[in-house]
Amino acid sequence: MVEIRDMDAGDEYFVGTCTHIDESDEMDACARRRLSWLRRMYDEGLRVKVAALDGERTGFLYAIPIEFSPWGPLGHDLLVIPCLYVVKAGHGVGRALLAAAEEEARHQERRGIVTIGYRHDFWFMPASFFDANGFRECAKYARAGPDVDERAVLLWKTFDEHARVPVPLKPEYEFNSVPEKVVVDLFWNTFCQTSVIEAERVREVAAEFGDLVNLNEYCADDREVLLRHQMPRGIFVNGREIGWGYEAPREGVREAIAQAWERE
Repeated sequence: MVEIRDMDAGDEYFVGTCTHIDESDEMDACARRRLSWLRRMYDEGLRVKVAALDGERTGFLYAIPIEFSPWGPLGHDLLVIPCLYVVKAGHGVGRALLAAAEEEARHQERRGIVTIGYRHDFWFMPASFFDANGFRECAKYARAGPDVDERAVLLWKTFDEHARVPVPLKPEYEFNSVPEKVVVDLFWNTFCQTSVIEAERVREVAAEFGDLVNLNEYCADDREVLLRHQMPRGIFVNGREIGWGYEAPREGVREAIAQAWERE
């Protein structure tokens, strides 16, 4: 039997680590930072729904008011589902989590729910799953980082005829060089575990180079920053984007900076 509940204290470590329990000190530190942000955003309407199957935690879903979502898209009166994750598929857990998100949206008097789905063979947020659960495509997603590309679409489910179509993020990036330095532009947000971990790795590696590197940080938690750059996650070294989809490895960042310095 599937049980859905709002995240409680016992669920926090499971959610904060994105199910990577007891994996590493790095993951635990990331979880603490993310959970602090999630708690602060609760008063803004953010909710985390946790699924349990026969008493065992087996998935979760984030529901964030679109006006505060650091992951986008842009719009009004909608609840965003930026991430839905299920450990054990095939038991109706995903459908139950979506139903809970819809109930939450109605409770908050939202006009609908919206998410980002992917139309390719990928385990994360498949668009076909949302299609099958009453969502419909409302926009193509412009590339907005190493894990949001032309295969992504916005899908929504509305409860009100006056709901307005949300707008995908459209990245705005401009490289500004600094004489005799390698410029690293880091775009990150606290919601995404991958982003939090790689941001800390970038800071650590940049510090290894001392005064040779000029590190600029742009945190999408700040609404003004998100609206200006519309990029919740990204790493640029002297204007060239680097990315791996998963958390940027320290050696990869180190190599990119070293190569940029050699070209100076």
